[in-house]
Amino acid sequence: MKVHPHFLCALCLGLLATSCETGPRPPEPGTPAFYWGAALETYKAGDLAKTNADLQEVLQSDNDFTARARIFQIAVSAGMARGAEELGSAYEAGIKLNRNDPGPLRRRLTQVRAQAGHSALDLAQQVQTLLAQDKSPQISLEFPFPPGSAAEPPALQRLRTGMIMPDADADTLEAAMLEKGVVEVVCRLAGSADDTAKALQVFQQSPVRVTRETFLLAAARILNDEAVIFTQKQLDQPQRLRAMYQQALAALGQAPESKDTKALTSQIQAAMKKLPGT
Repeated sequence: MKVHPHFLCALCLGLLATSCETGPRPPEPGTPAFYWGAALETYKAGDLAKTNADLQEVLQSDNDFTARARIFQIAVSAGMARGAEELGSAYEAGIKLNRNDPGPLRRRLTQVRAQAGHSALDLAQQVQTLLAQDKSPQISLEFPFPPGSAAEPPALQRLRTGMIMPDADADTLEAAMLEKGVVEVVCRLAGSADDTAKALQVFQQSPVRVTRETFLLAAARILNDEAVIFTQKQLDQPQRLRAMYQQALAALGQAPESKDTKALTSQIQAAMKKLPGT
């Protein structure tokens, strides 16, 4: 029996339509699944500020993505704080050497320090919530290894000498420094501090699972390190400085006692005794 070609065409179109209707639908805009997917995409593209904003949207409610988004945001906010703090130190060094026209460097320093402070507070808040709500013996890092490099961008040394960069170049350097910070932090959280090659190998399998002890000790060290953002030489916010130290001690308090936890606890307690009003 000869079949009319128009019938075959209609049959194919009908099958295609049915296939499209029964396939997986993309997440609805505005849902936690949508923002989780967006965070992963912006992260891969190196837009860390947008990644952080997307993760904040996920964390607005208790949903299927909340726990993994919290760990992701701890990594991103900690890395952004670290990168911005290091960049701020370079601007400060450049200001001391540029006596003719330090104004543009000062303006950038103010912006970078504000970014560092905001990211550090995001970090402390999410660690606090993690300690209160998640007692899992293992922590899952359900995101890829970050883009960028742990190597220092060549432009950073030029900045330390007081050179004023065009805005576009300064923006590029800032993006590279934030990526650098996230790479360093993710290595530490994964238990491979200062060993990017080892961390890359660990991330070949997904998700990456680390012990709670490893994650909390790394988080406490990062909180202690980035507390410098709130010292008198930087933002001069002693209450927030104390809060960073307290959060680091809280993280250590939930980790099994070891030589490393005892040493870091003693270091933080000694620093807190020097704070005003203590």
